[in-house]
Amino acid sequence: MVDHLANTEINSQRIAAVENCFGASGQPLAVPGRVLLGEGILTKECRKKPKPRIFFLFNDILVYGSIVINKRKYNSQHIIPLEDVTLETLPDTLQMKNRWMIKTSKKSFVVSAASLTERKEWISHLEECIRHLLTKTGRQPSTEHAAPWIPDKATDICMRCTQTKFSTLTRRHHCRKCGFVVCAHCSRQRFLMPRLSPKPLRVCNLCYRQLLAEKKKEAEADCRQPEPIRSAIPGYEPSSGDDSDKSDDDKADQWPADTEFYSSEVSWSSFHS
Repeated sequence: MVDHLANTEINSQRIAAVENCFGASGQPLAVPGRVLLGEGILTKECRKKPKPRIFFLFNDILVYGSIVINKRKYNSQHIIPLEDVTLETLPDTLQMKNRWMIKTSKKSFVVSAASLTERKEWISHLEECIRHLLTKTGRQPSTEHAAPWIPDKATDICMRCTQTKFSTLTRRHHCRKCGFVVCAHCSRQRFLMPRLSPKPLRVCNLCYRQLLAEKKKEAEADCRQPEPIRSAIPGYEPSSGDDSDKSDDDKADQWPADTEFYSSEVSWSSFHS
């Protein structure tokens, strides 16, 4: 499929249309050999609540963003090199069906499709692209992944001390190492994790002690970690940060309240051939 679509006019038009929808807020997506294989709307488990996001699958990257006007305007563009991606199928919950996790070294998150068939299609196409890239580059599948953030509503108390109750005055925080929802007292420390950010990040007290112990052990053994293998794709790094915390998110997502996203009669994704 990739060879058939590469360097064709229709592929160039499709990529240009995606760039146009993101406008000046997005990065250029057209590079030699890149093919747009499919697109669709998936529900992403964000920190505060699940939200619809537009996803575009290319043969080397996965792009997603917030929906302002479907098929006309998107923002908050995120770009993930596929060679950094690992997938994990998850069971259904009461709130979300047809779930799976997209895991990368810098960010991991859960998405769900409109139907079981669409989930199978997404995973099948993603896995094929990942296999092709790893074969082409000779790299091994990634084994180190960022922890997914547990949604705020999953707990009313700190997941470390199990004593502090959250309220409008007592804020929830997330440990960047384990993804747990914790109180301020249980996450007073920050630790530098270069693969996630160039700045020290908030971690819970337990993870802080573990990270310090690991650092001390590495220093004693004088065992330096090899430099991380960066993506060969020019100009792109795995996107990080939680896109659900932006103040304009709820305003931007002009999504019909009565939309039956999980209706089996509606197709929310399409793949090109």
